[in-house]
Amino acid sequence: MNNQTKTALITGASRGLGLALAQALAQDGWQLIINARGREALMQAHQQLEQFTTVTAVSGDISQKAHRQALAVAARAAGGLDLIVNNAGILGPSPQPALLDYPLDVLETVFQVNVVAQLGVLQAVFETLKPDGRILNITSDAAVELYAGWGGYGASKAALEQLSAILAAELAERLPDVRVYWIDPGDMRTQMHQAAFPG
Repeated sequence: MNNQTKTALITGASRGLGLALAQALAQDGWQLIINARGREALMQAHQQLEQFTTVTAVSGDISQKAHRQALAVAARAAGGLDLIVNNAGILGPSPQPALLDYPLDVLETVFQVNVVAQLGVLQAVFETLKPDGRILNITSDAAVELYAGWGGYGASKAALEQLSAILAAELAERLPDVRVYWIDPGDMRTQMHQAAFPG
């Protein structure tokens, strides 16, 4: 890898959108740090991607502080990050319950992964982000549409969008060359989408 090689951290990169983004960046010559909870699937992704570029796979749960610190160690070892993609997330129960029936302990877990851990990843690795780096948070149309039965997941994504917008405003003052994006990729044929619409 030469000094011009860019480096991206992608969470939730073992399948679906995360893997597709990793494949596109790998084929474009980016160095990658990839994360997922399932080690076996992550190592399969690593095997695919290393045909094109240097890949560091760090398996673990982003809601765990020790794992986020491991991602920061990998980012420093890679020479810093040009791009952070917060793609990891969970749907919650399937089928999804109405809000008045939603188990609060499960809702806390959804928010922990889809909101708190996303910020936790950024806090852990931000010091390694280059001065013109980019942050990409993956969201959903459920953040803004009034989908009955999607209250838990949708509310977590709405919180992530607001978090992203405020982070962008804060960084605009401190580090104007850093950009924060939040993107709804639309419906995709992923395991999460299948879980949301079983059968």
